[in-house]
Amino acid sequence: MPASLSTELLGSVFENPFMNASGVHCMYVNELDELSESKAGAFITKSSTPSERAGNPEPRYISVPLGSINSMGLPNQGFEYYLDYALQRQKKHPDSEPLFFSIAGMSIDENLSMLEKLQNSEFNGITELNLSCPNVPGKPQLAYDFELTKEILTRVFTFFKKPLGVKLPPYFDFAHFDIMAEILNGFPLAYVNCINSIGNGLFIDIDNESVVVKPKNGFGGIGGEYVKPTALANVRAFYTRLNPSIKVIGTGGIKNGKDVFEHLLCGATMVQIGTELQKEGVSIFERLESELKQVMNNKGYKTIDEFRGKLNSL
Repeated sequence: MPASLSTELLGSVFENPFMNASGVHCMYVNELDELSESKAGAFITKSSTPSERAGNPEPRYISVPLGSINSMGLPNQGFEYYLDYALQRQKKHPDSEPLFFSIAGMSIDENLSMLEKLQNSEFNGITELNLSCPNVPGKPQLAYDFELTKEILTRVFTFFKKPLGVKLPPYFDFAHFDIMAEILNGFPLAYVNCINSIGNGLFIDIDNESVVVKPKNGFGGIGGEYVKPTALANVRAFYTRLNPSIKVIGTGGIKNGKDVFEHLLCGATMVQIGTELQKEGVSIFERLESELKQVMNNKGYKTIDEFRGKLNSL
């Protein structure tokens, strides 16, 4: 009997745990449709702001040897564009798996306003509140301000009753894992997504003796193979600290089936692919499916639940 890759979140069973990372291959309707028709088990929209944004000046995304650096500045088509897509999809495919809908306002009030609109709409998918946007000049990452994070979530859950997850930046200290987990455990969250890119990295073009992205004097978020150890650490740290009802989505450094297995072993329920999806296109999901099954078959696992979260310590 071949290995099953099915995974469950919020009562929905997904064919496999693969998703795109928000920001990659999800800006326009045609890209979202390609994700829908791909081998991805689920997919998520581009993080939206209330109005359309052009984003930062180019070049703002560059592939580098072990991943990518980007300073995108939240380019998107605006909240209503993605909500219209979500509602149309629900009408056309009422029995399909839930859509993940990402929002990333430029202020607390913008986030609250979009969440209110989602709450009052017919949207029946899963919302992801992006608390980690490292690439907007002059704007700090919300999730590094613990008091403000608690305040925002307190306000959100006074009115928001639909499934909600949060996208987190990477943390690097056990004390920060502890503090953030204690805050998150106080709310009825569906999941946490670990991690967004590692903020404010710098990549150098040695021939031209220059940076490679234009915004922020070359500082940008690092993704790809560079970030996998940090991503795995954050998945593991939150999996072992959060209430079992709060699932973990693992994002960062996934290039092959072995990488997926490692995220799941650390406790992830689903995984998102960013840099490699940008490089390879939606065909990556079929390859990852085959490679993860091969890893599981070699180890004798028939289901993900047999090993999820069961990382051994020495």
